[in-house]
Amino acid sequence: MNPGELRARGTDVAVVTEPDLVREAYAVFKRAMVGLEFGPFDPVDVSEPGRFLAAFDGEQVVGSANSYATQLTVPGGARVPHAAVSQVGVLPTHRRRGVVTALMRTQLAAAAAAGESVATLRASEGGIYGRFGYGIASHVRSARIDTRTARFVDDGPGPGSVRLADDGGVAVMAPIAARAAQNGAVSRAHVWWRKWELRAAEYKSPSYLVVHSTDGVDDGYAMYRPLDTAGWFTSDDKTIEVNELVALNPGAHRGLWRHLLELDLVDTVTVGTLALDDPLPLLFVDERAVTLGPVRDESWLRLTDVAAALAARTYGDAAPVHLAVHDRLLPQNDGVYRIGADGAVRVAADTPAAVTVSVSDLAATYLGGTRWWRLAAAGRIDVADPAAVARLDRLFRVDREPYAGVFF
Repeated sequence: MNPGELRARGTDVAVVTEPDLVREAYAVFKRAMVGLEFGPFDPVDVSEPGRFLAAFDGEQVVGSANSYATQLTVPGGARVPHAAVSQVGVLPTHRRRGVVTALMRTQLAAAAAAGESVATLRASEGGIYGRFGYGIASHVRSARIDTRTARFVDDGPGPGSVRLADDGGVAVMAPIAARAAQNGAVSRAHVWWRKWELRAAEYKSPSYLVVHSTDGVDDGYAMYRPLDTAGWFTSDDKTIEVNELVALNPGAHRGLWRHLLELDLVDTVTVGTLALDDPLPLLFVDERAVTLGPVRDESWLRLTDVAAALAARTYGDAAPVHLAVHDRLLPQNDGVYRIGADGAVRVAADTPAAVTVSVSDLAATYLGGTRWWRLAAAGRIDVADPAAVARLDRLFRVDREPYAGVFF
């Protein structure tokens, strides 16, 4: 990411590379998050050089925003250059002074200049990022499984095998995670794995890793740990928490869940994030063995280069639609785009548009997680040709709900 500066309401924003300034910016983020726990790592060791932004009030660092150079898998399977945005925060003494706006403007402009056509983040608050062109592109939910009632529909073993790999760590997980290619998947930077190692070393309870293989090839893994270890042997609800489960195919998905649900001494298995269409409940004779949590947002997505992002994904079979896009922060994205089964291209700005959309609402539809008819029903898009909305839904249709499955 190229260094850049912006001045807004007396706030200077610049890339920081000096270790002490990186640490100071990270400390601002920690202070802004109030209740989050952080590992004992040095942020210099888990940041990519040239990507940490700091906002200054005079000599004082008052805001921060970081990102990682990764890739995002989009409909059709292409992996596009992507900024994984993290560690956005402002000191409570400097709220509502345009600090976040200055940080976001700088970061988005730099991402676009670097050829990163999309960015995603995980939002601590829901009302902040829409005004910067982000839209909710994927959703997740938690699950709680009662092992005493979770009887598998298929009682036979699958074609693969599961092995214990507690000492394998990143060396085992990273090659598997790198092959994850579901719609919405985010690749993991090497510093992400370093941060994971440092946090894992601080776990107070045991942590376990199992790996699934098919025909000798690793194709999935699950990390889990027990909860309430102090009262483990007296508890009548011994629970394990699945911190992460990556399955590259249905066989690995079934094999890993079978292993987890058949562990001795375990009454309940919980998992924090599942894709909305994860087939987990359908593995069991009684689907009520799985209690699904409320739906919540996962990936907030921003198109920094609309033309490149639209051209990168594939589309369904429908007549083309001329779509007008408005982008207040990155006006170079303003324009009309022809979207059809053969792809997406920018056309003359005076081409009549059937539908007009903000860049944030376009982002919500980009991975197929939000339907165009819903945007129309909510009055979020301007529709000149009502028939075009149904065509857009067919064009943007995806077979699986988008899901990143990783926090950064």
